[in-house]
Amino acid sequence: MPLVHIDLIAGRSEEQLRGMVKDVTDAIVKNTGAPAEHVHVVLNEMAKEHYAVGGVLKSDEK
Repeated sequence: MPLVHIDLIAGRSEEQLRGMVKDVTDAIVKNTGAPAEHVHVVLNEMAKEHYAVGGVLKSDEK
C-alpha cells in the first residue's frame, strides 16, 4: 500500500488538489504497478504563518 504525504501551504482550490492527487496516484501506479485503489494520498495544508524558510514566515514575505 503506497502512502504519500504532501505538505503544502493552504490556498489551492479543491479542483487543484483533486488534480494533484490524481496525477500523484497515476505516477505511483505507473512506477510501482500498485493498483490505484491501494494508493493513499494525505494532504497536510498549513497556514502561511505556520511555515518559514530561512527564518522568515511565509506570511511575512512580500
